Amino acid sequence: MENTQYVNRAGSRGDRRSRRPQHATPSEFQERVLEINRVTRVVKGGKRMRFRALVVIGDGINRVAFGLGKANDVTTAVAKAVADAKKRVAPVFLTEAGTLPYQVRSSHKSAMVLIRPARAGTGLIAGGAVRVVLELAGVKNAVAKVLGSSNKISNVVAAIKALTSVEAPRQMLEDRGKLSAEKSPANKEG
Repeated sequence: MENTQYVNRAGSRGDRRSRRPQHATPSEFQERVLEINRVTRVVKGGKRMRFRALVVIGDGINRVAFGLGKANDVTTAVAKAVADAKKRVAPVFLTEAGTLPYQVRSSHKSAMVLIRPARAGTGLIAGGAVRVVLELAGVKNAVAKVLGSSNKISNVVAAIKALTSVEAPRQMLEDRGKLSAEKSPANKEG
């Protein structure tokens, strides 16, 4: 029997991959693709198929957003969705314990989301799309419940509305006139 060596032809072109510049700059946002749908439009010659992507982005500290993108292929749809999300990034107020200061409720269309603060060590107790939104927003301890619709887009919009509606308790008191600027400890001299 003759010893034959098999030659790997994959690298026979000079291994061009290693010469390409690697632009792997770390993104400031984490991206999570929640849903990819195949949508069809009926036209005169037949049907046109496209893909719609729902993406949630967040920095894991206190900013979150969602985006929708539609294109002829999945990768372009996801890229469009990420670009759409980066246009509407919203800040979220969180306590030092990584939770919300108080319970919030928000709705979008028929979806309603209820998010409650939780003690440290509880973790995230949430389902579906709301869990992804809370994780990417940087919430460490919370309990959430999705009521009404099971539509992921509506649930994401309702969750982001709820998170962005949270204000600092001190700011709320000042807005209501219960805490004047003279009484706040930051302005006391002495």
